[in-house]
Amino acid sequence: MTDTKVTVNTGHIKITIAQINCTVGDLEGNAEKIYRAAERAAADGADIVVTPELALVGYPPEDLLLRPLLYARSDAALARLAERLAGFRGLHVLVGHPQSDQSRRYNAVSVLKEGRTLGIYRKHDLPNYDVFDEQRYFTFDHRPLVFEVKGVRFGVNICEDTWFRYAPAAARAAGAQVLLVPNGSPYHMNKADQRHDVMRANVSVEGLALVYANLVGGQDELVFDGGSFVLSGTGELLAQLPQFEEVIATVEFDGDRPIPGPFASPLASEEEVYRALVLGVRDYVGKNGFPGAIIGLSGGVDSALTLAVAVDALGASRVRSVMMPSPYTAEISWIDARAMAERLGVRYDEIPIGPMTAAFGAALAAEFAGLPEDATEENIQARVRGTLLMALSNKSGRIVLTTGNKSEIATGYCTLYGDMAGGFAVIKDILKTQVYEICAWRNATKAFGVDEVIPQRILTRPPSAELRPNQTDQDSLPPYEILDGIIRNYMEEERSAVEIVALGYPAEEVRRVVRLIRVNEYKRRQAPVGIRVTHRAFGRDWRYPITNRFQE
Repeated sequence: MTDTKVTVNTGHIKITIAQINCTVGDLEGNAEKIYRAAERAAADGADIVVTPELALVGYPPEDLLLRPLLYARSDAALARLAERLAGFRGLHVLVGHPQSDQSRRYNAVSVLKEGRTLGIYRKHDLPNYDVFDEQRYFTFDHRPLVFEVKGVRFGVNICEDTWFRYAPAAARAAGAQVLLVPNGSPYHMNKADQRHDVMRANVSVEGLALVYANLVGGQDELVFDGGSFVLSGTGELLAQLPQFEEVIATVEFDGDRPIPGPFASPLASEEEVYRALVLGVRDYVGKNGFPGAIIGLSGGVDSALTLAVAVDALGASRVRSVMMPSPYTAEISWIDARAMAERLGVRYDEIPIGPMTAAFGAALAAEFAGLPEDATEENIQARVRGTLLMALSNKSGRIVLTTGNKSEIATGYCTLYGDMAGGFAVIKDILKTQVYEICAWRNATKAFGVDEVIPQRILTRPPSAELRPNQTDQDSLPPYEILDGIIRNYMEEERSAVEIVALGYPAEEVRRVVRLIRVNEYKRRQAPVGIRVTHRAFGRDWRYPITNRFQE
């Protein structure tokens, strides 16, 4: 005879997903967001509230986690929050926070109910790859946590726990029927589908229904896209919250079986990336207290996309554009820059750099006597522009948003202290070919109120830095279709030069691009932080030595 476990479903249960935008280090502000979510949940008659990973202190706190005072402040904030939540009778609130017992530190979730802590779960799987380095800070714990509400037993995992089999299986073995998962899962392209697939492989396989509550918001180069969801015990997607928005939504269960709930339609890939850029800019500028942004507008596609993102993130009144024409700037660049600024309604100014460039030339004439003109003179022009933008930034307090794309940053087709001068690099993880695709999407959508914001000629002209007569990017770089393919394969997919040539790319171009990527590491180390939208960006998840003689 085979023993069969009979599950008695005794309750109709409501679970509120608090997809909130937390700020690192803002314990009081984050606690208030959690309280307001609980207040909303109580009004909805909810039984459980699930907040994101480390919601009380924000994610990721990085080396703040090495400061003992953070834990003291977090413990005090958690105690105050528990006291405030005491009035919500019967409501269980899952709050993520760091925990320390002097010798060890944990990534934890406390289950609060009516002013008491019912239990604490500590994260088991600590990611230490890509942008993650949790093993630097935390100790793992293998103990499951299960609590009961209306006859249904709920287990708790934290984010990475569910990317492996151990923690979900341990929760199931401890009697869990539904898994609640606070998350701090950062965005990259195609991440939403990947999350669903991994949850099915590790959680649904255990027969557990799942409530996945993800953080939303920008934190330095990371963007958290939300997109929280509910899976049935068989892996069916039954609820899906929007990406890139703060949402507090309540889903319902019939015992341990989720009932279909709110369902946001998936975004097209270009819209997904664009909204990530908008959220990243809005939160970097807002959370760091800048009154607005300044952009050097060139009449080219990169500055056009950056300006559109900035306006959609901050509003036209907080964005200023500055055109700084050189003697080589084409008239159509002036016309297109003016047209775009007018369409978006931003302040537009022109500061010609010819006189300043000439002054540099005069000062250096004796030193350069008898030497041919080369990239030095081009870089002086770029550095004059960088100096002007930073001066305007200093006077106004507005941050300079740089306009370099991933193709340029990979190959060093950018000028230190010139076009790289600024505080935040909006499109540093967007390849040039993707820049055009995203611009085409932005022109076609009415999602932000004004469509066709980028003049069509900007999208059809050959790209040029306009720092010497008749210059185009392809004078110095392979065609972008080839260049971007090599960068994607070498840098993002970790393929060797030999493997890339085998894919059909010209051997000479592969050697050239790989060399450029290698020798320009020193520039990237000095570049401003920027938004990560791929699974492999220059920044936190690219850590190559500058001094390096390894050859492919």
